[in-house]
Amino acid sequence: MSEVDALKAEIKKLSAKAMQAKMDLHDLSEELPVNWQSILDVAQRAHDAFALLEARRTALKTLEAA
Repeated sequence: MSEVDALKAEIKKLSAKAMQAKMDLHDLSEELPVNWQSILDVAQRAHDAFALLEARRTALKTLEAA
């Protein structure tokens, strides 16, 4: 498997994790004020998931442009 293919596979998995984090944050927001104590944890997980996804997408673009 080439480096590009491996990165694409990783991005696919990261995208699924990011979407799940987004849904967790959405679900939490609909249940407020129940579980308000977990807002920061859930938001941080979503932030981290999307930050990593964006970094890998940028790396893929760089790799493909080379």
